Amino acid sequence: MRRLDDGLTLGELARRVQARIRRGDPQQVIQALASLAAAGRDDLSFLASARHAPQARATRAGAVVVSPALAHEVGAASALLEVDDPYRAFAAIARDVAALLTRAPAPGVHPSAVIGAGVRLGRGASIGPFVSIGDGAQVGEGTALGASVSIGAGAVVGPAGRLHAQVVVEADCIVGENCTIFSGTVIGADGFGFAEGPEGWEKIPQLGRVVIGRDVEIGANCAIDRGALEDTGIGDGCKLDNLIQVAHNVRLGERTAVAGCVGIAGSAVIGRRCRIGGGAGILGHLEICDDVTISAMSLVTRSIREPGFYSGVFPLMDNAVWERSAALLRHLPQWRGRLRRLEAAVARHGEEHMDEDRKQE
Repeated sequence: MRRLDDGLTLGELARRVQARIRRGDPQQVIQALASLAAAGRDDLSFLASARHAPQARATRAGAVVVSPALAHEVGAASALLEVDDPYRAFAAIARDVAALLTRAPAPGVHPSAVIGAGVRLGRGASIGPFVSIGDGAQVGEGTALGASVSIGAGAVVGPAGRLHAQVVVEADCIVGENCTIFSGTVIGADGFGFAEGPEGWEKIPQLGRVVIGRDVEIGANCAIDRGALEDTGIGDGCKLDNLIQVAHNVRLGERTAVAGCVGIAGSAVIGRRCRIGGGAGILGHLEICDDVTISAMSLVTRSIREPGFYSGVFPLMDNAVWERSAALLRHLPQWRGRLRRLEAAVARHGEEHMDEDRKQE
């Protein structure tokens, strides 16, 4: 557990998230953030759901961020920071603590970096060891490039960004302002474009770019391919987990979140504020509208036109059989209703016959 040397007082924390100190001393010092189960007297935790009430009653945390509705569930030994949305408040505190714990990269260019002709570096940029920046590329003000980052010729990385070690941004791609990209991710590799010829697969040049908006976070070891002709686009505020494949010409709408190991095939268009669960697959050339949630491990095989929560997994089988089975599966809810109505009609018919038999007796 990483700890602050000087700590923060409850009063300072309350002001940061506009919380009410319902119980406790505003001068009490908090040095770390922790779960309810692991927290000690100098730690801050949070309670956002009633299902964690048993841990809250037993916690040794010095203070707990909690909503008014659940405040009574926290043990009497813990101070209370009361807010309407404890999860978001704790997240805001965690961001502040992370900023205090993180050593900011020193501005300047490491002697081992290789800087091409015509490169423009913004004021306060930090260029780490063994970084390579191609001719005519741009790195924005205050952006930090970690060790062995590679920026291709003509690429643009906006201001206030952080590219961790061994990130690759290929030629002519654009990364917007305030973006974070974690180690091993490749932006702008060629999309999977081949034509089958008499002597094997023939390469189709990928002539587009990747254009990433502002406030985007991309996890480790992701691959976002450049477009074949048009650009692959990642909208403002998108959040991508680790090990995600985004194929050529895909477009992700603003504030869409994608969990780990998702694969999105070429030319799929995903709307704004969507949530894609881990391990899901989305076939190419589909459209998913705004405000759609796809559950983990689902396979999206058709466009989604209405907002909602969608799930679906189907076993592997011969394709012709699979298509017939999938068509039948869509009608199961309708058939279930018909079966229930038939069962009710048969039951009523049987009761009528029994009544007639009694009358005859």
